[in-house]
Amino acid sequence: MSQPINRYKADLRDVRFVLFEQFKLQEILGKAPYENWGQDEVVTVLEEVYAWSKDKLGPLNAVGDAAGCQLVDGKVKTPAGFKAAWKSLYDVGWRRLAIPEEFGGQAGPFTLHAMAEEIMCGANTAFNMYPALTQGVADVIQHFGTKEQTAAYCTKLHDGTYAGTMCLTEPHAGSDVGSATTKAEPMGGGKYKIRGTKIFISGGDQDMSSNILHLVLARTESAPAGTKGLSLFIVPRDRADGTSNDVKVASLEHKMGIKASATAVLNFGDDDSCIGELVGTEEQKGMSQMFHLMNYARIGVGVQGVAVAASAYLNALEYARDRKQGPSIKQWKDAAAPRVAIIDHPDVRRMLLDMKARVEGIRALVVKLSLHLDKANAAVGNPAEDEYHQGQVDLLVPLVKAYGSDQAFQVCATAIQTLGGAGYLKDHPIEQYARDAKIFSIYEGTNHIQALDLVGRKLGQRGGANLQAFIKDVQAFVATVKDDPTYKDAAAHLGAAAEAIMSTAMRFLGWFGGGKMEMVPLAANRFLEMMSETAIGWLLLDAAVVADKAAAALPADHADRAFYAGKKYAALFYATNVVATVPQKAQMVGKEDKTPLEIPTAAFATV
Repeated sequence: MSQPINRYKADLRDVRFVLFEQFKLQEILGKAPYENWGQDEVVTVLEEVYAWSKDKLGPLNAVGDAAGCQLVDGKVKTPAGFKAAWKSLYDVGWRRLAIPEEFGGQAGPFTLHAMAEEIMCGANTAFNMYPALTQGVADVIQHFGTKEQTAAYCTKLHDGTYAGTMCLTEPHAGSDVGSATTKAEPMGGGKYKIRGTKIFISGGDQDMSSNILHLVLARTESAPAGTKGLSLFIVPRDRADGTSNDVKVASLEHKMGIKASATAVLNFGDDDSCIGELVGTEEQKGMSQMFHLMNYARIGVGVQGVAVAASAYLNALEYARDRKQGPSIKQWKDAAAPRVAIIDHPDVRRMLLDMKARVEGIRALVVKLSLHLDKANAAVGNPAEDEYHQGQVDLLVPLVKAYGSDQAFQVCATAIQTLGGAGYLKDHPIEQYARDAKIFSIYEGTNHIQALDLVGRKLGQRGGANLQAFIKDVQAFVATVKDDPTYKDAAAHLGAAAEAIMSTAMRFLGWFGGGKMEMVPLAANRFLEMMSETAIGWLLLDAAVVADKAAAALPADHADRAFYAGKKYAALFYATNVVATVPQKAQMVGKEDKTPLEIPTAAFATV
């Protein structure tokens, strides 16, 4: 049997650029609450996370995909090597980089956590889902739990003794969480009997941690219908004495990808002996509490997207440099012409540049959101500035989740196409990346839900001030480059895109107030795409300007000149081929096409 090998690749040079040259993370390091961190420490940690991920996680990626999880005697068995990787992860402390010191954490910025998360997700998405959800559960308890709950659970969640899950979806409800029927019967003292079934529970059971804490949405008998009546409960898999808490794995889903992540159907209270405790002290706060975890998870999905897409791109790039096929287009009539590496063929170069631009643009968007979050958490004491940073976090979350996940699958498809027939084979990791990535646009709120969240909630927050601040930032940047001979055309595309965003946002406002609500869900996805493309076009152009200045200070033979040139060409390509289409999409939205509503249901097919 051949030894498992790591196929994961990351571009740490680009990570350093985004963190320190473009977004200046170092400006908040060394100050409260990140006073123990400096640029050198961040770089060292990321290098060590990458080395650890290639050694411990990367070799298990294909192993986990082939073996999957097994349900044996009602318990989940994870693939070989996962339990040892879990222990190693918590021994080295990579899950505690941004955790408060009181829980054994290192109190670093969320931006550092996001980049470490990208590396670990890219090396093994399925494995990393277990600890990522666990960290989210701990965060919910820290924010909303009682002092006793925080003391009892959070340290054990952060050190890997316990794992955690989020349990929302039920068989009859799907994304309609308000239709949940799982019941909670008060027992006194904050304890409740829990009865119900939850489906699609990531990490629903495993053999790596000593216990699992399920965060379960349920409804007490007197609670009102809909999401407002839901409460959130901590439901351990096992009781303190190690006996079962009447939480049973009914089955595991057989999935297209992330096969080493146990996606379970869980039955709570089949024997009427499942005990949970209310998070905090108030009932009917469940959705607001769970949304705290869901927002964390949605950012995480965007990170998963760029992580997998980045490795798919870098593996395709490596293949394109090595694979020789066909003569140069300049010698296409010469049958005796030497074969060239496929990276010399124009269409392959187009695909590679397209992937590069999308990967680096989404990474920049993740870092921008993360840095806004870090600055909001730093609480500088200026209310207007704090509101601005938190407002941009709220606005960008659906973009990071939805566009990051949609483009992950697209980049993987392009990477497969770059390899041709070889990309379709398991000899290369990209076909697994594509299968793993498809779920990103579905879980933690489908991307249509993200689009509805953007147009239905986020555009109107603070009276529209968050969107206006975003557009103002874009327009201010456009003003700085509109006369640059290299970037003036790209800047014009970006400026037109910003105007298209504002005009389309006003159109949504008109639909909301003018009795055309059916147009909102028809156009929401397109608007999210438009806004994401505008944001990424802006960040790529910003990166190009930063790179040009840095390159100008280097000797002509410096290796970084090629890296900086890549920033320029990625920005120009994306501006011409993607950002330029945003006004056209706004025009399509304005046509108010209702054909999906007007077509008779029977006309979709006669079968």
